[in-house]
This record gives sequence, C-alpha cells and structure tokens, in this order.
Amino acid sequence: MKGESNVLTVPTPQQEVGSVTQELATPGKVKPERKRAGRLSEDKRFKIFAGSANRKLAEDICTHVGVQLGESKLQRFADGEIYFQLLENVRGVDVFIVQPTCFPVDQHLVELLIMIDALKRASAGRITVVVPYYGYARQDRKDRPRVAISSKLVADLLTTAGANRALFMDLHAAQIQGFFNIPVDHMFASPVMVSYFRELNLPDLTVVSPDAGGVERARFFATKMQAPLAIVDKRRTDLNVTEVMNVIGDVQGRTCLIIDDIIDTAGTLVKTAHALLDAGAVKVYAAASHPVLSGPAIERISSSRLEEVIVTDSIPLREEAQKLERQGKIKVLSVAGLLGATIESIHMETSVSSLFS
Repeated sequence: MKGESNVLTVPTPQQEVGSVTQELATPGKVKPERKRAGRLSEDKRFKIFAGSANRKLAEDICTHVGVQLGESKLQRFADGEIYFQLLENVRGVDVFIVQPTCFPVDQHLVELLIMIDALKRASAGRITVVVPYYGYARQDRKDRPRVAISSKLVADLLTTAGANRALFMDLHAAQIQGFFNIPVDHMFASPVMVSYFRELNLPDLTVVSPDAGGVERARFFATKMQAPLAIVDKRRTDLNVTEVMNVIGDVQGRTCLIIDDIIDTAGTLVKTAHALLDAGAVKVYAAASHPVLSGPAIERISSSRLEEVIVTDSIPLREEAQKLERQGKIKVLSVAGLLGATIESIHMETSVSSLFS
C-alpha cells in the first residue's frame, strides 16, 4: 500500500433528522425509546468511517444503514508508517469506525488507534469502534507464569486513544467486556448462522463444542436448533497444538455441527471432526464466526472429512480460502445487516438486546 491512497467518499447530507421531544422523567413512568430514523442518510450527526482491514464489510453495513462511507485518506510513508486524514467535518458527529483487527493484526490495530486519534482531535461528538474481530482476545488471563494479558492492553489502548464506546462480535471470552471502562455492546453471529442451518435442515443434528470453554456458545446454538449437545474433551500441548482426548455425548449415527468462534490453524477443528467420525458420526459440519485461517488451515480443511465450513465476513477471506469457497468447502455468511442494525440502535438509543431475538 506504499504511496497509495484509500479514499472513501460520502455525499454531504442536506437535511437533519427531525428533532425528538424529550420528556421529563416521572415516577412510575418509563421514558419511551427514540424511534429509528427513517433516513439516516439525512442525519448530519451520524457518519461511518472504515480502515483498510475489511472495507467490503464496511460498505455492506453502510448499504444496510443507507449511508456511504465517510471521506478519508489513508496512506503509508516509505518506511510503513500510517498517515490518516479526515476529509470532511466531524465536529459534534456520532462517528462509527469499522475496523476488525485481523491479519496483519498489529498493522490494523495501529491504524485503528490513529483513526480514533484523528477523530478525537477533529472534535467528533462520540467515537464508537466497531471491531467485528478483536485481535489478541485469546490472551485474556495469566494461564502461565510471566505472560501478558494482551486483550486488556488492547482495551486500554482503544480507550486511551479516545474511543467512547465499543461494538464487538463473538469475543473469544465474554469477560473481555470487563476490561473496558466505556460502554461495550457484544453481539453474536449465531442468529445469522441459526437461520442458515434451519434452512439447511440437517437430519439427526447434534451440536458439538470443540472444548469445554465453548460449551456456553454451543449450548445456546443447540437450544435454538432444538438439538442435543456433545462436547469434545481436548488437551492443549503447545500454542496452536492440541490433542483430542474423547467425545462426551452420543454422536452415533448423527449429523454433527461443530460450533466455535475462531478457526485459526484449523488443527482443533480437523481433529475434532475426525474424533466425531471415529465415534460414529455420519457427517460433520463446522461453523465459526471468525475465519482467521492462518498457516496450514486451508490445506487441513481441504483434505479433511468435513462436509462444509460456515464462517462470517467479519474477516475477509484470503485468496487461498476463496478457492475453497468456490469449491463449496467454505460458505461465507454476511453479518453486515446485524452490525448495521446494531449501529442504528446505538445511534438512535434504542434497545440493542432486542436484536438477539
């Protein structure tokens, strides 16, 4: 990207959304929620910007909301340093920045921090970071001596840079929300995936958690699908190295669906699938929110006995993964509508929890 600009353009709004009458709070009376704006494109106090991590997702979110990406310029100096400039007025504006911290994680994280700083110095009214994939989330505690809690560090960096609010999707550990001293909205891709699998109508379905840590996520999915739950007991021997021990639950003659949040090297996923098939499963599908797919992941999935791997567009697929998508081995579902609806709710101060239903 050296020397190249990433210019995102938005037409100047011409009219502001009608004012909302504020009622005084009275005992026993609940203040009604503000109604959603019919045309957010006319709201001068609402804008969406995006970094370079997943511009396609940002554009899809803007299509859902009914606006275009804010106008900005992103360049790099010869040594790789990031240069970012806002090309329109944001004074007093409710601004949302769409930027997953995916590969290369450090580059996209610093890019996000610089964007926040630029907005803060331009006197934005409120800055909400929309991070569909939260990098460094897997280091959320001291599970070994002398290790960092990097997910807390990233939280501090975002708030220190000037973020006033954060929107995440499928955090690796829900307690990461507690690392922030600003409001956090934590959304899940499960509504999108549940709709897909309901249409697929897999026979004799059993939902499977690939480890004990993901049981809550898999149990929620199993409840929505009205399917039984199984758990695969695994032991991690090193970073990105796991050894599957045994299957807890009856999967004999069943179609299994493995539910996880991240597919990184796909080692856990493939070993889990093989363990289920060895235990008598007929077919194995997999679903995960974030297709990190690093290292040997593509080769492992391609040569595995998995029927299909379903992911979301929280992270753009790499070129190698796009080949598997064309072959039907990987299926990408969009979460742009879900994130767009959440952004609308945050801006209009309506209930976000209602979106879970």
